[in-house]
Amino acid sequence: MSYTIYMIEDEQKIAESVGSFLRQYGYQVDLVKDFTKVEEEFVQLQPHLVILDVNLPYVDGFYLCRRFRRISSVPILFLSARGTEIEQVLGMESGGDDYMTKPFHLEVLLAKVKALLRRAYGKYAQEELSPERVVQTGELKLYIDKMELVYKDEIQPLTKNEWKLLHLLMQRAGDVVTREECLEVLWDDSHFVDDNTLTVNVTRVRKKLGHWGLSSMIETKRGVGYILNPVEGEKKSI
Repeated sequence: MSYTIYMIEDEQKIAESVGSFLRQYGYQVDLVKDFTKVEEEFVQLQPHLVILDVNLPYVDGFYLCRRFRRISSVPILFLSARGTEIEQVLGMESGGDDYMTKPFHLEVLLAKVKALLRRAYGKYAQEELSPERVVQTGELKLYIDKMELVYKDEIQPLTKNEWKLLHLLMQRAGDVVTREECLEVLWDDSHFVDDNTLTVNVTRVRKKLGHWGLSSMIETKRGVGYILNPVEGEKKSI
């Protein structure tokens, strides 16, 4: 299968360099043509993946990401010179799947692109979305096949990364899960993942739990990892 990548980058040299590099590996890379019509180009192109800069003419990448998320679940990789932790949090909160900072190595970019495409469209993508029923701890239920979190009959939808992280933590409820184990669940090759990216995803999960006043369920074990502490009852699978 030939994947189409839509690259939204206003630095022409970077855009052309990335496009030329990825085309060597069989990807179709379309560079943005008109920054006033990015949403229209996105809808027309229907790409399999978006590489998105943050600093853009007219509107920023965070805004565009939120707009894309209204109509598509396509993987979005932020590529930006703005590399602070808060910028990465904003990227993930906007709906991004990963975040790279400039300057960067093309080989690392390629690895991230491959991982995102594999997760979204690979041969085991469907298997990940429909495994073994429900995982529950107390009144908190994770419906694995629907990617939904339920507490006292109220439902919240989850992103794929939120689902994977909660699945791991709820299966191991009461036990410490190392950061390395979390990274391995979220990404195929944790060597290419910024440590802050995991922190961002944990923050997003805590925010979902915080809707029910349960954000403290996930406890940080400094220097080690995380533990999900059941608030009531024992964990069980249905």
